[in-house]
Amino acid sequence: MTEIITVVDLAGVMANAILGGVAARTARLDLVGFVVLAIMSGLGGGMIRDTLLQQGTPIGLTNPAYLMFAVIGGVIAFFVTFNGRWSRQALIFVDVLAVGCWSAVGAQKALDGGLGWMPAILLGVITAVGGGMVRDIMLLRVPTIFGGNTRYATSAVLASTEMVVLSKLGYGAVGTGVAILSAAALSLLARRYGWVLPTSYTLRIPRPSLNPRVWQARRAHARRTRAPRSRQPGPRRVRTG
Repeated sequence: MTEIITVVDLAGVMANAILGGVAARTARLDLVGFVVLAIMSGLGGGMIRDTLLQQGTPIGLTNPAYLMFAVIGGVIAFFVTFNGRWSRQALIFVDVLAVGCWSAVGAQKALDGGLGWMPAILLGVITAVGGGMVRDIMLLRVPTIFGGNTRYATSAVLASTEMVVLSKLGYGAVGTGVAILSAAALSLLARRYGWVLPTSYTLRIPRPSLNPRVWQARRAHARRTRAPRSRQPGPRRVRTG
């Protein structure tokens, strides 16, 4: 299971690095911009998590494989446009797998650091979406997770919660697998059917009035609009004699 997590983790780093390079191509940046956005997109969430945990140097800097995969992803995005349908679908599939994997890893690291269940869920979400947030902020755009969607933040919350619950029950390996599969399924279904979160809602509350005439007018209007009660015909009296 550890080897599977490592493979999915590195694949997610490269996929998100390529997505950072795709964003750099949209912004018409040079090679340096491609590499910087690729590193921030692929490693930003884990670096923020490790910095908040204060348990040493972030793993993205101590393990050369992570930085190497991020740089390779940026260079690939510099030469390849990824406009084809299958290439885009492959990137999306690896990306949604990485959301669950990073959420599970972030939540487990928080639990191992002695934090409670709520900070663990928070760090799991930050691990999954932090890189994309840093990338969008560097491009002076509103982060994608704030755009009323279900593909990233909601999937990360679900995966982190599942990981925390199953880890507390003693099923850490099972929790990782469940988190990866459920986050990927929710992300793909949300993309397929266009599920989004509501952006805003205005609650209309009538203003109270101290004018007695206003209250009398409202009561009169309520009486006029009230449905009349249906009268049941009673028994008819028959006169005799």
